Amino acid sequence: MLNKSPFNLKKLVPLLVSLFFFFACNEEVKPLEFETSVIDNSYKADIEVAFDKAKTNSEIAQKVNTAITSEIMKSIPNSETHKTVEEALKAFDTDFTNFKNEFPDSEQTWALAIETEVLYKTENIITMGLSAYSDAGGAHGNDSIQFLNFNAETGELYSNEELFSDIEGFKKLAETYFLDHMKNEGSNISEFFFGKSFQLPENIGFNEEGVILLYNVYEIASYNQGYTEFVIPMENVQEFLKI
Repeated sequence: MLNKSPFNLKKLVPLLVSLFFFFACNEEVKPLEFETSVIDNSYKADIEVAFDKAKTNSEIAQKVNTAITSEIMKSIPNSETHKTVEEALKAFDTDFTNFKNEFPDSEQTWALAIETEVLYKTENIITMGLSAYSDAGGAHGNDSIQFLNFNAETGELYSNEELFSDIEGFKKLAETYFLDHMKNEGSNISEFFFGKSFQLPENIGFNEEGVILLYNVYEIASYNQGYTEFVIPMENVQEFLKI
């Protein structure tokens, strides 16, 4: 006759399952860490590309890296038909080579420079700056800066509307800071927004000082005005934030 075990298997299995989910749910999600990826191929055009990539192979990291790559691709001229950054860069270089073959006396060199920087990182949000410059023979090159705001828990990109609980209230606050910035710069407000009322920029980001508002060239003024950028301290904008 077998000895009866002191353990009841029917009670033990649910207990083990509960413990598994307890530890799984309480396991800390490690914040993303980034490393710089440099594309250093031999090009005839002046091409420099260095961007941040999340190190791990987690689903969150993959979403972040996919979004970064997608935005970089948009910064490369005529990249719509290409699948990778390397392919798009090679095509840009090939176009330059064809140009030089057609116009051998031209001293012009095409240029492409792309760089990212992690500006801010908390348990809720990661802000990355993406700087892109391209010159493919126009009167002057195209220069832009973009802020990518990632949900640190999901890897998804935030829209500007998703960052704020009261975006209209934030807009009114931002206008006061914009006017102060223009006054300090000695600029006339009438030179901006092309006769329209104040508008928030397409690019809103975060750093240790607060919320960054950046208007790219041509966004609210002529090319000669360049970038317009100012920061609102975090303590003054906290009441409008959702994150």
